[in-house]
This record gives sequence, C-alpha cells and structure tokens, in this order.
Amino acid sequence: MDWDKLRIFHAVADAGSLTHAGDVLHLSQSAVSRQIRALEESLNTTLFHRHARGLILTEQGELLFDATSSMTRRLDTAEARIRDSEEEVFGELRVTTTTGFGSLWLAPRLPQLYKKFPALKIDLNLEERVLDLPMREADVAIRMKEPSQADLIRRKLMTVNMRLYATPEYLAENGTPESIEDLADHR
Repeated sequence: MDWDKLRIFHAVADAGSLTHAGDVLHLSQSAVSRQIRALEESLNTTLFHRHARGLILTEQGELLFDATSSMTRRLDTAEARIRDSEEEVFGELRVTTTTGFGSLWLAPRLPQLYKKFPALKIDLNLEERVLDLPMREADVAIRMKEPSQADLIRRKLMTVNMRLYATPEYLAENGTPESIEDLADHR
C-alpha cells in the first residue's frame, strides 16, 4: 500500500470531507478524490459512503482508519522522541585520548559534564595507540595531531602550548639548545 494514499485517506476520514482534507493537506479536492479512488481500486473495496452531509466510512473503511490511526500515533510518537533526543544528551560515548591529556585535563572536567548531562556515560580510554574510529573502536578521539584517516570529521578544540624542561645536570652535560633544530641533538 502507498503511504501517501493512506495519509490522504486518513485525513479524509478524519475530516469527513474531501474538501476539508484537501485544505489540511494543501491539495485540491480533485487530487484528493483521485487518490481515494486509486486506493479503493487497489484494495478492491469501497472505503466511504458518499452522503449529503459528507463522507461516512464503510466497515472496510473503519478497519483501515483504525490501522492508519495507529500508524499516525506511532509516527507522531517517533517524531517526538527524535525531536527530544536532539535536545537531550544521553547514552554511552566512547572517548579515546592520550594518557597525559585524559588524566590531567579531561578527567577533572567530567564531573561538570555529568552534572549538565546526567544521562550521559563516558567510557574514557586512555592510551597512546590511535584507535580506529571507522572500525568503531571509539566514538571520539582527542589527539594532538591530525588523524591519518581523511574521512573523519575534525574539530580543533584548543591550542596547546608546549614547553621543554631539562635538569641543570642534563644541560651541563649536553648543552642548552638555542633553536628547534638543536633539539635533534638531544634526547
């Protein structure tokens, strides 16, 4: 069965008139009438009794209206749930990042995130190995370098300033680097 025809049938049965259903659906009365006739032909039955006061459902029409009413309610419920799920954050999110970033920066901020989104669960995977996101090893990866997989969605989260430190003993033994190129001579 064609859902468009069922949707039009439901509107006609609900309105009790081809004209009123056409107004609701933004279709002409003749377009609505053609769709109802085509549906009746495909089902090989009459769905409406034409009456001076409008349209009245036949027994077969009542059966179909019950079915389309149920379908419409379920679709309305699904639409509402989808709309709600876009506003609400919930479920499990598998996040992978380096041990240093995850333990020093990310983990201390998780309580604030949980307070804002109590139905969210973060599965935090701290390791240096880069997990394969297309193979669903994780949902999100926070890394310090560009990923090698070109088809991933990327967002720059922040700029991290790196500093190098050395003990006085190391510098006395190996010298103080003066440029980035000098770092090649250091471990």
